[in-house]
Amino acid sequence: MNPPDDTTRLGHFLGPHGVSGGVKVYVLGDAAQLLELPRVWVEGRGWLRVRRADPLAPGVALHLAGVTTREGAEALRGANVYAADADLPPLEEGEYYYHELRGLPVYSAAGERLGEVVDVQDGGHQDLLVVVHAAGEDFLPLQAPYVEVRLNAQGRPEAVALTDEAPTGLLGEGADEA
Repeated sequence: MNPPDDTTRLGHFLGPHGVSGGVKVYVLGDAAQLLELPRVWVEGRGWLRVRRADPLAPGVALHLAGVTTREGAEALRGANVYAADADLPPLEEGEYYYHELRGLPVYSAAGERLGEVVDVQDGGHQDLLVVVHAAGEDFLPLQAPYVEVRLNAQGRPEAVALTDEAPTGLLGEGADEA
């Protein structure tokens, strides 16, 4: 069961919190984005209404409709958690959600179109853009000073660009010369 289109992965369940069905979430990004969600999409279960969300350092404990016991929470351990993009809270000017990067063109520092972002993944110590390009598909570290997310006049992402400091070959460019 794949997550619906127009959803963003928020993290995954770590295990029970308490004895009445609360479940701890390892959150990708800011834990505050989960606190006001009306529902989440749970891998293997589908959409579940959020009855309550409690902040925990460093994550969140969710209490979901239909999950009322510690055993029920334990059954969710490891499952990915998604939110409908439309349910996510608004951001400050100049900030963006990673789902907004999907579908954006990727350009070289010289302005040549190299490919398109198809996903963003948590790489542990850094986030990775999954980019489809002429030579295939690669991970591109979403890391300054190598990558710049260009924003439009409304402050929303419109393109991703490699900077002059990016190492050659991140997206297969120059592979023919080796």
